[in-house]
Amino acid sequence: MQDEPGRRADEPLAAPVPLHAPYPSPVPRPSPPRPQGSALGRATRLAAVGAVFAVAVAVRFPLCPFALITRHPCPGCGLTRAALALATGDLHEAVHFHPLVIPTVPVVALVLLQGSYNYVRHGRWYTFAFQQTRFVTLGSIVLAVAMIAVWLARFFGAFGGPVAV
Repeated sequence: MQDEPGRRADEPLAAPVPLHAPYPSPVPRPSPPRPQGSALGRATRLAAVGAVFAVAVAVRFPLCPFALITRHPCPGCGLTRAALALATGDLHEAVHFHPLVIPTVPVVALVLLQGSYNYVRHGRWYTFAFQQTRFVTLGSIVLAVAMIAVWLARFFGAFGGPVAV
């Protein structure tokens, strides 16, 4: 005898499937990637990248892909020279190269230092800048808008005009 089509009488009825589980099942979190190599090896790789960057700056190799392709300054053009002038204590020259050197360089230095530490120590590059917080998002937007505004203003002669590429 069959109660339902396709089911024999001696087969048990399937348990009803609930529309939703009473408690959400825990989702396993992915484990963080394991660091590659030793901390000394990561520090050596980081030092090599820093040395290449230092040599490029010392021989005045243009580092900006936008400027290399378009022959026009990008919104951040002049920041490397401004940071070097600031490091030597020449505030007037630093502001001449880029007016936003004072708020930008400390933030970039903090991100680079924190990222470098985390890379050497944990094998991953992460900083506070990757966090989705209101402060970080708002600060990034304000800085980006200010850099674009300065960039456009320089094309019209403000702040000494466009920085040389």
